[in-house]
Amino acid sequence: MQRALDLAVLGKGSVSPNPLVGAVVVHQQRIIGEGYHRQFGGPHAEVNAINQVKDKGLLAASTVYVTLEPCSHYGKTPPCADLLVQSGVKHVVVGMVDPNPIVAGRGIAYLQQHGVQVECGILQAQCEQLNKRFITFHQKHRPYILLKWAQTSDGFIAPDKSQYTEEAFKQKKIITGELAHLFTHQYRATEDAIMVGTNTVINDNPQLNVRKWKGRNPVRIVLDLTNRIPKQSHVFDGTQRTIVFSYQVPENAPTQLTYITLNPQQAIVTQILEHLYKLELQSVIVEGGTMLLQTFIEAQCWDEAHVFTAPILLHGGVKAPDFNYPIAQSVKLAQDQLHIYYSS
Repeated sequence: MQRALDLAVLGKGSVSPNPLVGAVVVHQQRIIGEGYHRQFGGPHAEVNAINQVKDKGLLAASTVYVTLEPCSHYGKTPPCADLLVQSGVKHVVVGMVDPNPIVAGRGIAYLQQHGVQVECGILQAQCEQLNKRFITFHQKHRPYILLKWAQTSDGFIAPDKSQYTEEAFKQKKIITGELAHLFTHQYRATEDAIMVGTNTVINDNPQLNVRKWKGRNPVRIVLDLTNRIPKQSHVFDGTQRTIVFSYQVPENAPTQLTYITLNPQQAIVTQILEHLYKLELQSVIVEGGTMLLQTFIEAQCWDEAHVFTAPILLHGGVKAPDFNYPIAQSVKLAQDQLHIYYSS
């Protein structure tokens, strides 16, 4: 099962909204086939693992280890539970039950009804950790929320723009070093979407794409409630899918953008998460600025926070979010420090 977990993680950034799944076929203590779900819409882990077995006659005497309950329904591919039965497999070990209500135990029941011995819950905690985004999406009906920001040692995320020339401000706003920037682009390549607020776009004009890592660009989500962001901003350039939340769709709105209107009388975070759930976005990086981050913190709508702290002082500027939670993990990144937090 650990080998299946190691394989499953290789699909990160490529399979959403499907889960990460790995599978291993074992015959007489020897792995004779293995695979993982590589690409959304492509063959599932069980298919790839069984296809790798050269002598299919061995399957009846083999055990298949799979990190997630085999699917029992027709989606973009046929059901894997049916494939296992047709292949003659008699023993399947499952890491965890699929939280998707379309499956939710039906795959296991199908296998058992067809004479397959099923064991479930092997390395279950590790399997749940692997697919925490998928689980959150199906159990809480919202995306997994990752808060992320960089701050100075004295607690600022950006200098006061009014105190510097344009060129000096560009230099001052770069807080963390190159290794922290690599981590940031890795997040972008592996999460579904990235969200920023109005002031962040106006002040920084970010691209919110993947440049220092290999992978797909995230969906850009921009909060522009009163339509203040200049239309020439990078986030409106049409190079990647972009969703704009606003109180009103502006006249002559760019056709390459998706506008979603919010009700000013209702909680903004709740509305945003409901819309993102309907769009099947399973994970979102909330990157800034302070006001947007603080809104999610105060609404207690976050799952994980990554805070990069640099050994520099600004002595003033834009304060970092008010955040008082125990550190779960610390990682040294050259001169910077990454602190990781979990909401529960």
